[in-house]
Amino acid sequence: MERKWTFTIVTLLIGFMLAVLFQTTKEPVVRDTRDVRELRQELVQEQEKRQQLADEIENTESLLSQYRQSLEEQQEIDSVIEEQIEALRESAGLTEVSGEGLVITIKSLYENDAYVGSTSQNVSPDFLRSLLNELNIYQAKEIAIGTERIISTSTFYEVNGTTQVNTRRLPPLPIEVKVLSDDVERLHNQMVVSAAVELAEIEGLQLEFEIRDEITLPAFDQTPRVRFMEEVKEE
Repeated sequence: MERKWTFTIVTLLIGFMLAVLFQTTKEPVVRDTRDVRELRQELVQEQEKRQQLADEIENTESLLSQYRQSLEEQQEIDSVIEEQIEALRESAGLTEVSGEGLVITIKSLYENDAYVGSTSQNVSPDFLRSLLNELNIYQAKEIAIGTERIISTSTFYEVNGTTQVNTRRLPPLPIEVKVLSDDVERLHNQMVVSAAVELAEIEGLQLEFEIRDEITLPAFDQTPRVRFMEEVKEE
């Protein structure tokens, strides 16, 4: 009995598979019935689509190249502006600078003298102005007195017997004046015979000069005051 059922099932499966195979082979093959003219027209349309797509890709690449160039130019402009700002800050004395320079030490002429009251512990504003004038005449680039950077708007005046530079009191003697120059040796040779040496002796002071390979001048750390300037209005 079981063999009959098994034979029947196998026979049904074989019959179903033969029927499917026969139906498949019976279906006609679909052929392209379009003529050469229609095929050529469709080919032309496909070529036009491809050319349009190529043009769009080219335009997109051109725009992308322009954006990249614009970005690079903007970055270059920003870099130039930053360099100019930094150069202006440096020329205005708002940045710390280092280099070969001359150190002038201002000391009391009578520090080893036995005369009481003869020692000068203060440097007058007039002497400092004279010293700076001499340095500028001999092409000094940057100058600092003590811890104060000297810029074009620096002030020198005396308050209650004490000299102030940039509104700050100078420390007691000795005081170092640091100077940067493009030709430090020449500056040194000129300063040792300058009128500042004789004026220092009159003030009860003495100057010592030393060339150093590396000195650092502090930045001007206050807000520069701009006076006698007006805004230029466009016409």
